[in-house]
Amino acid sequence: MLDDAVEGLPAVVVPGLPPGWERAWWQPTRTVLAVLVGLGGILPLLWMISTSLRPTTLPAAIRFEWIPPALTWENYPTIFQSFALGRWLGNSLGVILVAVPLTVLTGSLAGFALAALPARARTGLVVLSVAALLVPTMVLWVPRFLIYKTIGILDTPLALIAPSIMGTSPLYVLLFAWAFARVPPATFEQARLDGAGPLRVWWSIGLPQVWPAIGAVTVLATVAYWSDYLSPLFYINNQDYYTLPVGIQALQQSNPTGWPLLMAGSVALTLPVLGIFLVAQRFFFRLGR
Repeated sequence: MLDDAVEGLPAVVVPGLPPGWERAWWQPTRTVLAVLVGLGGILPLLWMISTSLRPTTLPAAIRFEWIPPALTWENYPTIFQSFALGRWLGNSLGVILVAVPLTVLTGSLAGFALAALPARARTGLVVLSVAALLVPTMVLWVPRFLIYKTIGILDTPLALIAPSIMGTSPLYVLLFAWAFARVPPATFEQARLDGAGPLRVWWSIGLPQVWPAIGAVTVLATVAYWSDYLSPLFYINNQDYYTLPVGIQALQQSNPTGWPLLMAGSVALTLPVLGIFLVAQRFFFRLGR
C-alpha cells in the first residue's frame, strides 16, 4: 500500500538530485522500517523463550538478560508433570475443534443471507452489526451468565462453545457478507434458475468462492477461543474444565517467583497461535483481492 502511494506521487525535482530520487530514498527507508517493526514484535517473544530455558535452580536475575547463564529444557516437562497443563491444553483444543467449525458454519450462513438482502435492509443490518461491535464485552458478562445458568450449561464446556452458535462475533458475519457480495450475482442467479435452493446455493456455489474469508475467519476464531481467558474464568468453576489461559494464571499464582516455569507455559500458549498465523497469513492477503 505504501509502495503504491509512493509510486503515485508526482515527481519532485530538486536541483542536484537525479530524477526518481524519491523512490530511491524510499526503498532503504522501507527496509529499515520493516526491520524495526519486526524487531519490536519479535524481541518479547525471544525474551520469553530465553527465560523459559533458564534453570529454576539459579537465583532470580537482577538485570535484564537475553541469554541465561545455563540452558535447560526441563521446565517444559515440569509444567506438564507438576500441573494439569495437559488436561487444560486438551480442553482448549476441544473447544476449538467444536467452536471454530460452528463459527464458520453459522457465520457464513448469516453472511450469505446478509449479502442476498435488498440494499436498504442490508445497510440497516450492517449498521446494527457495527453497532454491536462497539458494545463493550463486559456488558455481555452478566446477561450471558444468567442465560447460561437458566439453560443449565453454566460450569460446563458448553458455556465456552455457546457463542459459536451465533457466529461468535458480528465481525465474522460482516467478513462473510463482504466476501459473498464480491461474487458476481449472475452466478447465484444461474444456480437458482437451475432449481437450486438457498442452502444448495450457499454450500455448492457460495462457499467454494469465498475460501479466503473462510480461512481468515477460521484463524481469527481460533486465536479468539485459544486465548480467551475471561470466559472460562467467569463461567467455569470446575478446574477439570479450565482451558490453557486460565491454567497459566493458576500456574503463576502457585509459584509467583517461578518465572522460568511461567514463561515455559506462556511459550506453550503462544507458539501454536504464532504458527497458525504464519501458515494461514496468505488468506488475509487474498481477502482483499
